[in-house]
Amino acid sequence: MSAFVSSAILALRLLFVTGLLMAPIGAVAYNKASTSGIGKNGAGFVLFMTLQRQAMS
Repeated sequence: MSAFVSSAILALRLLFVTGLLMAPIGAVAYNKASTSGIGKNGAGFVLFMTLQRQAMS
């Protein structure tokens, strides 16, 4: 019985660590899948174009 409890605790620790390491990757993947990228309107686009023009001159 002690070996089963020890194995269960080890499996839960492994699952926890794996979850901690994979959660940020999953969050980024979900964010990329749910958004369509940089929008072509708004203040962010104006800032982007301004920086691009300054880089070219």
